[in-house]
Amino acid sequence: MKVLILAGGLGSRLSEETILKPKPMIEIGNRPILWHIMKGYSHYGFNDFIILTGYKSHLIKNYFVNYYQEYSDLTVDLSTNTVTIHKTRQEPWKVTLLYTGQTTMTGSRIKKAKDYIGNERFLLTYGDGVSDVNILDLVHSHESAGKLATVTVVKPSGRFGAVTVDKNGIVSAFMEKPKGDGGWINGGFFVCEPQVLDYIGEGENIIFEQGPLENLAKNGQLHAFKHEGFWQPMDTLRDKNQLTKLWLEEKAPWKKWD
Repeated sequence: MKVLILAGGLGSRLSEETILKPKPMIEIGNRPILWHIMKGYSHYGFNDFIILTGYKSHLIKNYFVNYYQEYSDLTVDLSTNTVTIHKTRQEPWKVTLLYTGQTTMTGSRIKKAKDYIGNERFLLTYGDGVSDVNILDLVHSHESAGKLATVTVVKPSGRFGAVTVDKNGIVSAFMEKPKGDGGWINGGFFVCEPQVLDYIGEGENIIFEQGPLENLAKNGQLHAFKHEGFWQPMDTLRDKNQLTKLWLEEKAPWKKWD
């Protein structure tokens, strides 16, 4: 099953960092948050990634093209113009880097991956947040629900929107940023059937969290997977510093791999 990661936004609220690099390349510890997200999926056996790039996409491409050099021990012999790799730190990843435009909205970015997804179920998340969500449990919950899409919902305090979930775990309303706090909110980490792509129109301005998810909810086709564990987006410099502190202190809840 392929994993789509939205990694093309401007990240304007983190302009201290994103003026130089795309938000998914901002580091937690000494690794980009994108790496942390991918390691989480890989821990559960999902290693086929489609990175939906946009803003400063070349930096994401360069990272993966040069990945083996970045994390390998090597000797550069300038007299013979050779490079000898002594020890590699490899990942079992297949990474497709798909440029989806500078200012394209989330839904339109996903639609641009249609030919790469094929007629298969796919996973989807954002390139700027980490969680200890169990991806296998998420997939099993999706299969049991029998809906076209499943969204992981979390319940942080304050400042976010809400997802209304009935007693059967069906999303009856999806509101990105309504007034009021304390409700379940969109935490990313989706499972989608290929028919979800039919809910996304043509053009560059389709916001996945508005029309497509709202319509899936109206049609009773959006299931909620409730996650009460760790979840943290990296929206601000304060968020970035908090995540880095957890990582450096070896207290990162999202680190499930060895």
